[in-house]
Amino acid sequence: MEFRQLGYSGLKVPILSFGTGTFGGKGDLFKAWGATDVKEATRLIDICLEAGCNFFDTADIYSKGASEEILGAAIGSRRQDVLISTKATFAMGEGPNDLGSSRHRLIKCCEDSLRRLKTDYIDVYHMHGFDALTPVEEVLSTLDDLVKSGKVRYIGCSNFSGWHLMKSLDLSRQYGWSRYVSHQAYYSLIGREYEWELMPLALDQKVATMVWSPLGWGRLTGKIKRNQPLPKESRLHKTAEWGPPVQDEYLYNVVDALEAVSKETGKSVPQVALNWLLQRPTVANVVIGARNEEQLRQNLDAVGWNLTKEQVAQLDAASAITPIYPYWHQRQFEERNPLPV
Repeated sequence: MEFRQLGYSGLKVPILSFGTGTFGGKGDLFKAWGATDVKEATRLIDICLEAGCNFFDTADIYSKGASEEILGAAIGSRRQDVLISTKATFAMGEGPNDLGSSRHRLIKCCEDSLRRLKTDYIDVYHMHGFDALTPVEEVLSTLDDLVKSGKVRYIGCSNFSGWHLMKSLDLSRQYGWSRYVSHQAYYSLIGREYEWELMPLALDQKVATMVWSPLGWGRLTGKIKRNQPLPKESRLHKTAEWGPPVQDEYLYNVVDALEAVSKETGKSVPQVALNWLLQRPTVANVVIGARNEEQLRQNLDAVGWNLTKEQVAQLDAASAITPIYPYWHQRQFEERNPLPV
């Protein structure tokens, strides 16, 4: 397993981490993802550690805390051998202070996550989304306090716009606060908008990318094919509207290219899609998920080999889209504004 530096920090992380959104199965969304219990989770974590994947990603809202509880129980006495990332910001209750990133809420969220995870520190604590109603200074000073207290080692963000992230980094620099070292963002062969602004920003500011939903919300598993109905077992039946939108013809063009490269390499479609991501600039880690041992082992086999330049170019061409303004305009001046890919 290859390890990469997590942004502007000294922390080394494996290029694959295991996402535990499938743990718990509480609520319609997470039930569609999976319902892994402690026994199954322990087995999956065993497999990850055997492969050198010691980074586990969760969030407080995953099954309303059950994912954190199951992860903590499954890790057990191996806490010193693993890295844990969790998140806060989204609603965990009905009260006016049960959502957002205020000082009041973040302190409580962090303490609740520590309790559920059965640990006294979080390795990487992500803001799950941008809270426009709480001053950025309040968010960052609170996170800095959590770092100084030892409850959090590093901080990151998720699903931020470019200006959200840049403003945060600037204020951290201005006041000497802990800075976001990672941005957990959606990026896939059928979702390349990340490249337009967030990737150049990440390169410039040395912010690592942790990719979520690298298989395009379950569309690049190899089960979705042109002129065929959705398979009977697919989370897309119940969760498609919650995920990133994609046009059918565009999806099938990308799937066709993936299948062609899959035949050339002897690797599966999801392995090819994951390997493509691991060759992109700024990507330090790709968060993989799995409902069972078979899926996990297949995803772990996306590393240890690389697509050729020609295969990457083939996938690039199939998944290319015309960017929105001002990015299409900027691309007319690549000699002074080069693409980061």
